[in-house]
Amino acid sequence: MVIVQRPEPSPLRSTPSARDPQVSVVIPTRNRPELVVRAVRSALAQSLRDIEVIVVIDGPDPATAEALRAVGDERVRSIELEVSGGAPAARNHGVAAAHADWVAFLDDDDEWLPEKLATQLARAKASGIPLPIVGSRLFMRTPRAELIMPRRIPAPGEPISEYLAVRHGFFHGDGFIQTSTIMAPTALLRKVPFADGLRRLQELDWTLRSLQEEGVDLIYAEEPLVIWYADENRPRISFDAPWKQSLEWLHQTRPRVTPRAYAALAMSVVGAMAAASRSPRVFFDLLREARKHGKPGFTDYVTFLQVWLVPAGPRRVVRDFFLSRQRNKTQAQAQ
Repeated sequence: MVIVQRPEPSPLRSTPSARDPQVSVVIPTRNRPELVVRAVRSALAQSLRDIEVIVVIDGPDPATAEALRAVGDERVRSIELEVSGGAPAARNHGVAAAHADWVAFLDDDDEWLPEKLATQLARAKASGIPLPIVGSRLFMRTPRAELIMPRRIPAPGEPISEYLAVRHGFFHGDGFIQTSTIMAPTALLRKVPFADGLRRLQELDWTLRSLQEEGVDLIYAEEPLVIWYADENRPRISFDAPWKQSLEWLHQTRPRVTPRAYAALAMSVVGAMAAASRSPRVFFDLLREARKHGKPGFTDYVTFLQVWLVPAGPRRVVRDFFLSRQRNKTQAQAQ
C-alpha cells in the first residue's frame, strides 16, 4: 500500500542557512557528488538571489557532504539523514526544514536556467490563485536529442488530470509535469507531503492530491526553465518501481481523475511499466480496468499495444527522432 506520511524529526546535521529567503530550494541526493554540485551551482546562479539551497543527503554519504562543503556559499546547507528513505521522504525532510514561503524542487541530476525562480515567482504573484503550483516547460536532453516538454500548456477549462494523462499523439509529453519544474507554497507542501514509499509517479501523485485542496491550481511558465537529463544509464534515488505498486496507486487515484484520464493512466503510464512482465493475464487485466472504470480513446488503444509490443529502448529512439523532426520543422517555419 502507498502510505503518505508527514515528515517526523530525525537525527541530522545541518549547516547555517541564509536569512529570510524568498524561496527554499530542496535537492534530494545520494552517492552522486559531482551531479549534485552541478545542480546546486545552477540554483546558486539564479537571478533571484534571496534563496536557500537545502540538500538532503539520503543516508550516509561522506563524499557528497565533503563536495557540498567545498561549494563555499552560505546559502547552501546540507541535511544528512542517518537512514535512506527514498526521494519522497528526502523531499519532505527538506520541506520541513525550509525557511521560505515557497519551495522549489530540483533533482540532483537536473539543472535550472538562471531565470527559473524569478519567472515562476512573478507568475505565481500575478495569478491571483491562493495556492498556486507553478510548473514550467523544460528542455529534455537524451543521449540522442533535445526536446521541449510539455509541448503545450493546459487549455482554459481543461481538466488538469486529463492534461497530465491523456495523449493526443503517440508519444508522451503533450501535457507533463516533472519534479524539477515544481515551485509551490511551503504551507501546501507541509499539508500535502510527498507519498513516502512511492517509487514512481511521485510528482504526478503529489500534484493530483494537492489539487484536491481548496484554493490550489496548477499554472505554467511558458518558457523552458529546466534542463532534464532523461534516459541516461545511471541509478536514481526513485529506482524503477514494480508495476504492481503503480497499479495499486492507480486504484487509489481514481477518485481524483476523470474517466478519460483514468483510462489513459491505466493504458499508457501503468501499461508501460507492466509491459515488462510480458504476461497476457496482466495485459487483459489492465485493458479491462481501463474499460470498466475509464473511457479509453483511439490513441489509448494504440499506445497500449505499442508499449506491449515494442521494448522501451526502441520506443525512445523513435520518439526522439520524430519529435526532433517536428521541433526542427516548427523552428524553420518560425524563422
